[in-house]
Amino acid sequence: MRIYTAHLRQGAAPKLVREGFSWGALIFGCLWLFLQGAWIPGLLALAMEVLIGVLTTDGARLTLELGLAVLLGLTGNDLVRWSIFRRGYRLVLVLAARDVESAFARLLAVRPDLAGTFLPAGAAR
Repeated sequence: MRIYTAHLRQGAAPKLVREGFSWGALIFGCLWLFLQGAWIPGLLALAMEVLIGVLTTDGARLTLELGLAVLLGLTGNDLVRWSIFRRGYRLVLVLAARDVESAFARLLAVRPDLAGTFLPAGAAR
């Protein structure tokens, strides 16, 4: 089972963010953050990558880039959560589910009033 946090904003579809380590953030870094909509952390990570590339030598560069990648992997989902909080989403529920679809199903089981806000008409069972 994985842990997800459910975030809501008035008039918008709920967002689920997985807890824990992010392999996507580790491997793809700032690109992954941009794709998740975490623009500020993505720009800061990109600035760090540029600074590491410009200000360090080969040995230190590799160490610092690996360190930044691990740091992004450890905090990537938290940075996404912070970014959606800044856009007006609020944490409403913590869910345990095996995947994101199951987490949405659990969210709808707890909050059936949300079905009309992000599902097309007739899609809710």
